[in-house]
Amino acid sequence: MSAEQTPAPETDGADGPRPRRLTYAAVLVALEGLALAVGGVWMLVLGLTGDPDDRQQAVTGGVTLVVLALLPLLAARGLLGRRGWSRGPAVITQIMALPVAYNLLQADSVAIPAGIALAVIAIVSLVLLVNQATTQALGIRGPGRTEEPKS
Repeated sequence: MSAEQTPAPETDGADGPRPRRLTYAAVLVALEGLALAVGGVWMLVLGLTGDPDDRQQAVTGGVTLVVLALLPLLAARGLLGRRGWSRGPAVITQIMALPVAYNLLQADSVAIPAGIALAVIAIVSLVLLVNQATTQALGIRGPGRTEEPKS
């Protein structure tokens, strides 16, 4: 048979299909980015249409959250595309989410469930991002490794 009659198996990248862990991490990071964007737009709308104590602070906070949402959203896109650079911003986002979750857990309000959800998502995302399968799929080598070990 010729090469034209037997097509090569399709894969998502040079090293095979994307691991599920990497996909799950990308989805969780994207959800965090989406939540930041929604929160920022909500603050912005309330700052412009509502009666906040300080309109300028509400607008500034809303714009800041929308801009901060770009980091996890770009990282999630990079993770889905198996770009090695994307793990750093994704990990930084999770590390930044942990103190926010802690502060939400200290509140005596409806913010406690949000703090629990944020803490769980951040920890699960961190575990998925530092997993060996994820690291290999992104082409990240450990310190001092110049080439992959032969098996």
